[in-house]
Amino acid sequence: MSTRAHPSAGTAESAAVPTKASASKPDDPIVVETSPVPSPDDLQRLVEGRHEHLWDVLGAHPCTVDGVAGTRFAVWAPNARAVWVVGEWTGWDAGAHPLDRYDPGGVWAGFVPHIGAGATYKFEIEGADGRRTQRIDPVAQFSEHSGGMASIVFESSHEWGDEEWMAARSERDPLRDRMSVYEMHLGSWRRHDDDRFLTYRELAPQLADHVSSLGFTHVELMPPAEHPYEPSWGYQVTGFYAPTSRFGNPDDFRWFVDHLHQRGIGVIVDWVPAHFPKDDWGLARFDGHTLYEHADPKRGEHPDWGTLEFDHGRNEVRNFLIANALFWLGELHVDGLRVDAVASMLYLDYSREHGQWSPNIHGGNADLEAISFLQELNTTVHRVHPGVLTIAEESTAWGGVSQPVYAGGLGFTHKWNMGWMHDTLDYWSKDPIWRRHHHHQVTFGLTYAWSEHFVLPLSHDEVVHLKKPLLGKMPGGDDDRFANLRALYAWMWAHPGKQLLFMGAELAETREWTHDRGLDWGLLQDPRHAGITELIRSLNAVQAEHPALHEADDDPAGFAWLDVDSVDQSTYAFERSVPGTDSLVVCVANLAGIARHGYRIGLGREGRWRAVLSTDDTRFGGYAGWSDDFEAEPVPWHDREHSAVVTLPALSVTYLVPC
Repeated sequence: MSTRAHPSAGTAESAAVPTKASASKPDDPIVVETSPVPSPDDLQRLVEGRHEHLWDVLGAHPCTVDGVAGTRFAVWAPNARAVWVVGEWTGWDAGAHPLDRYDPGGVWAGFVPHIGAGATYKFEIEGADGRRTQRIDPVAQFSEHSGGMASIVFESSHEWGDEEWMAARSERDPLRDRMSVYEMHLGSWRRHDDDRFLTYRELAPQLADHVSSLGFTHVELMPPAEHPYEPSWGYQVTGFYAPTSRFGNPDDFRWFVDHLHQRGIGVIVDWVPAHFPKDDWGLARFDGHTLYEHADPKRGEHPDWGTLEFDHGRNEVRNFLIANALFWLGELHVDGLRVDAVASMLYLDYSREHGQWSPNIHGGNADLEAISFLQELNTTVHRVHPGVLTIAEESTAWGGVSQPVYAGGLGFTHKWNMGWMHDTLDYWSKDPIWRRHHHHQVTFGLTYAWSEHFVLPLSHDEVVHLKKPLLGKMPGGDDDRFANLRALYAWMWAHPGKQLLFMGAELAETREWTHDRGLDWGLLQDPRHAGITELIRSLNAVQAEHPALHEADDDPAGFAWLDVDSVDQSTYAFERSVPGTDSLVVCVANLAGIARHGYRIGLGREGRWRAVLSTDDTRFGGYAGWSDDFEAEPVPWHDREHSAVVTLPALSVTYLVPC
């Protein structure tokens, strides 16, 4: 095999023409032929870390060269001594198909005739250490998830039908638009009676029916990229460019996204650019040397998860990840990335003790390379795909996560509000008799609610590992637990921020979630559980009808406390509005175990008011709720010119609107 400075060394003609059409008669179909090697421009952009269509250069691509059909293979392995393509057709033995090296960059490439879509393959690499290993293709678009874990040659033939959705997406405002997210795990939402997975094409219509009937705007998929280990839930990715083959091929995944779009539902995917598993057939020491991971042992391995951390300071690695984000958003049409484990990327000392980490050049603990990577990621993604979402799972008080890069922020559109989640669940788990001692746990979040663009997450992490399902966290007997859960959801939907609810929460699941079984859909035969589902449907409907509940999430002028210090009564009241409009909603909560009679509430408008939603409504499993309109009296209260005396049911949240 040869080593070349670039794929067109020696001839200007071959450098200038990466693709060509074969000679044909006027009536013959035109056969498009492809260069079997990457162009110098492709290689240079890879080295510089700015190739936004990396998947078109690396990986496996069926094509025709000199009239012969086959597949072009290319892989980045700069430390390798030699690389071969092996597959079923070679008996997995190397020798038949050596690849040539092309520089700059160290890309190995070549053309294998008569091999097409569906062929399984790997790269056999003789590494810098002289050891030979067979590796999956890091840029494969289709992969096995078990067995030999081989990559699979794939060529998409999907014809998209979501043109209207995609055109509208570029005009969306992620900050002001309503966003109510249904988080789910593809393998355990619902299964066949014999416990087989539903396929992407089986899932999509059923999921769309369920999600649209409940009024959610988006689904968020726990990582759908290829991964071998089921209990990792997808967070230990091996095939970053490959939707998992558990549920079908990549075009089946495209069909899934396409169908949801045509039903008016956005698709967010969990994306994992922080780390990857150590499997010796994957990315670890890919070419016999540290390549995708940090060479520094203090930065190369994640202490919590037994995985390797990406080297975010290396151009080619940054390119691999940013191009991967663009691939999911562009080629697969997903509408947002929820970026996993951002906190672990930002801090050099994350989960590390003294002596296990080294300060940055300024003497601090910030990972400057990861920060730069995240800023470049968000800048690139929002330039190429305006209107998409990038959401950070970031659990610390790092400033500016969802602020623009030009203002010194990381550039995400949103950040998960983990502090809100912890404080709220802790408060709700208390017996109501003790809540007076924790009154401001649920008001504290409003002191920082506008420091970021927040998503309020009740995610999968809160219903596993002996944490109990949400219903199981609630105190009291059955009636009180259901009443508390209804109040929690209504509080969440009224609170500034976007909502995210993990699947099963709408059923009031009685068991912790596990990846190896479907949800307990039979619970809906119980009116109390069906009432929770109906409440979620109503919360989304009310939120959609009243802009005050979503349009000013990022504007402190759209929020005002009416009753914040009634510690002994465990009552709260606040006002949501859209400045400059007449949209107004008052949320009033009684989180004590007894009803509050004669409660006077300040109202910001004269005339008649009504309860547009009460969690004590019999429709939701409550006892009465509010049935009558009432008149605001000209009695000043709560800094408002008008007020009314009402009765607040125990463990309830009610939304009031002017008629």
